[in-house]
Amino acid sequence: MCRIYAGTDPRDYEPVTRSVRLHGAVTSIRLEARFWAILDEMAAGEGLTTPKFIATLHDEVLELSGDVRNFASLLRVACATYLSRGRDAHGPATRARPEAEAA
Repeated sequence: MCRIYAGTDPRDYEPVTRSVRLHGAVTSIRLEARFWAILDEMAAGEGLTTPKFIATLHDEVLELSGDVRNFASLLRVACATYLSRGRDAHGPATRARPEAEAA
């Protein structure tokens, strides 16, 4: 079992910093390369660029919670949620999968 995880390509967990614009201000977000790849996939599934996807998510969290604490952690959890729901090749990750609705 450990070889599955221990054998992870080091490039996947290499930290990568990207700049994004949130409400007109440029900010940097540092995530592992694997998370950026997942965010890129999520954004494409929504028909958005990754920066636009991240800005939209940020705005939605502000609207729901009034505060965005530890946004990088939120992005990692969003990636985990996306993966746990399964990648839906027919539309956005936010749409429930039929097998999940039946459960």
